[in-house]
Amino acid sequence: MDIFILRGGSRLKGRVDISGSKNAALPIMAASLLADGPCTLKRVPDLADTRLMSDLLGTLGADVARDDDGPVRISVSDDSASHAEYETVRKMRASICVLGPLLAKRGKARVAMPGGCAIGARPIDLHLRGLRALGAEIELDQGDIVAKAKRLHGASIFLGGPFGSTVLGTANVLMAAVLAEGRTVIESAACEPEIVDLADFLSAMGARIEGAGTPRLTVEGVESLRGVEYEVIPDRIEAGTFLMAAAITNGEVTLSHCRLDHMMAVTQKLREVGVIVEPSDGGAAAASARRLEPADVTTQPYPGFPTDLQAQIMALLCLADGNSAVTEKIYPDRFMHVPELLRMGANIRKEGPTSIVTGIRYFTGAPVMASDLRASAALVLAGLVARGETTVRRVYHIDRGYEQIERKLRGLGANIERASE
Repeated sequence: MDIFILRGGSRLKGRVDISGSKNAALPIMAASLLADGPCTLKRVPDLADTRLMSDLLGTLGADVARDDDGPVRISVSDDSASHAEYETVRKMRASICVLGPLLAKRGKARVAMPGGCAIGARPIDLHLRGLRALGAEIELDQGDIVAKAKRLHGASIFLGGPFGSTVLGTANVLMAAVLAEGRTVIESAACEPEIVDLADFLSAMGARIEGAGTPRLTVEGVESLRGVEYEVIPDRIEAGTFLMAAAITNGEVTLSHCRLDHMMAVTQKLREVGVIVEPSDGGAAAASARRLEPADVTTQPYPGFPTDLQAQIMALLCLADGNSAVTEKIYPDRFMHVPELLRMGANIRKEGPTSIVTGIRYFTGAPVMASDLRASAALVLAGLVARGETTVRRVYHIDRGYEQIERKLRGLGANIERASE
């Protein structure tokens, strides 16, 4: 099992290229099952999760090919398979995204029920509610979701849940609706850029979708979709992580392939903390003041502050001069990184869905354990500036969402290496 070894103190400086969005690429790869022809997807990040999705699509009759650092080519050669088995689905929650395309295109789907994860339970009842509204018959059998429909029919669907709209649920229902007969209206749809990217991909294939990026999606069903060539948007979470890496090390970093218009809540909060973030030649440039200001951060559905950057900004606020409050409104249990930051000297007090962060002068290097994807990024940020050596275990979590993060950080001057434990 791999580990990261960091020796803090280096000031990051230089340019880093931001990869394509993992959270956009996964449903887009799943949506390729809808096409009557091959799809070529550019800037799909080479990650553990995208490789798992490739494997899953292969079990569902798709031929998936990729040259080194090249586009991913997906072509369906056998449309008889419809079972996404537990052994694959249990490794990646986004596997549930094949449910909508299989149901719409093949009239049946059997997808293993995804389990929980370290950031808390994430039920899929809204996915199933939306697909049932489109006319699917759904039952559970031995841990699998079994869905059938001779032809889906348009409907009005409300996808609001207790913590706001559902991103993967919106993606699943949208992918099913594009081949349904008639008009579908999805209310309380997720507005994230990754949903807009999926809608743009489906539209390029011939789907008729209006309202992407707003809480109401209107879909006019079509008979078929064609294969296309498409480029995935940049990863706003990776970009936000590198902006915070620049800030926490008092560095100067330029990001290529970065969409600041997707990150307004993040950049506003970073500027409040004392980070200079400016557009720069199709990307962004970040530099930090020596004194970081405290701030209150509350995660919200897009366009609010993303839950996927909560752990990283908490690591940054640990070094602010004063008291900060970080409130998690998407996944209230998403604080698995707090005990590990405490091992490095952080002063954090958890009170329900809020963590009170009192600034410290410095982190101290320590052996720490990553519990999930974004928590692992927070521990790496802390290790970049910690006094002494930090060892981060279970880095397979970070490999799920960051493409060669240690290579990119070394390119900016960080002292980080990957080793086998």
